[in-house]
Amino acid sequence: MSRSWPVQDAKSRFSEFLNTALAEGPQIVTKRGVAAAVLLPIEQWRSMERMTRPDLKELLLTSEATTENLAPRRRRRRHRLPQIVE
Repeated sequence: MSRSWPVQDAKSRFSEFLNTALAEGPQIVTKRGVAAAVLLPIEQWRSMERMTRPDLKELLLTSEATTENLAPRRRRRRHRLPQIVE
C-alpha cells in the first residue's frame, strides 16, 4: 500500500520514510499536495529497470533494427591545415 508523505515530513523523518518503503513498498512524496516523487526499494527499481531496457539481441531482432542507438554519435571536428616547413 502506497502512502503519501509531504516533502517536509519525508525530510524530517527520513529514517521512518525509508523503513516504511522497505517494509511496505513504494512511498509517494507530495509537494504542495501534488505527487512529485516515489521512494521504492532498490530490488523493485532494478527489476523495473531490467524489464524496460532491451538487450542487444532484442534490439537486433526487432523489425526496425538499427545501429544508431548502439554507438554514440561522433563529433564533427575541424581538420587542421598542414603547416609548411621550410
